[in-house]
Amino acid sequence: MSVVVGVGVIIINDKGEILLGKRTSQHAPYWSIFGGHVDPGESFEECAIREIKEEIGLTIQDPKVYGICNNLETYREEGKHTVSVCLLAQYTGGEPQLMEPEKCEQLMWCDPNYLPEPHFEASRNAIKLWQKAQFYFAN
Repeated sequence: MSVVVGVGVIIINDKGEILLGKRTSQHAPYWSIFGGHVDPGESFEECAIREIKEEIGLTIQDPKVYGICNNLETYREEGKHTVSVCLLAQYTGGEPQLMEPEKCEQLMWCDPNYLPEPHFEASRNAIKLWQKAQFYFAN
C-alpha cells in the first residue's frame, strides 16, 4: 500500500467565509473544502488550480501553500493514507457550480468557526492549521 498525496484548497471570500461542499459518493455525507490527488509531475499549485476548475468551475489565482497534514484518523478508519498539502486562495468572483454532482451535492459559504457536521478530517485539519497560522501539527 502507498501513501497518497493530495491538496486541500481553502477558498476565502471578502467576508472571511470559506467555500465547502457536501460529498455524495466516497466520504459521504461529510462536508469538506475542495481538492484532490496530485498527478505525477504536477506542482501543488497546478493541482489546486486544476481540481478547483474540475470540481466547482472556478479559476483560482496564485494559490499559496500554507501547511501540511497527515490524515491518520482516516487511515485508521478506512485503511487509506493521505497526506494533504494545504493551500489558500482568494475568491475573485464567478459562480461556483457543482461540476461533479456524483461527488458533491451541495455548496455553501461558511464561517470557518462554525463548520457543518459531519466534517471530513483532512478538511478540518487544513482549516485548523490556517486558523492557528501553523504549518503542521502531529496527530
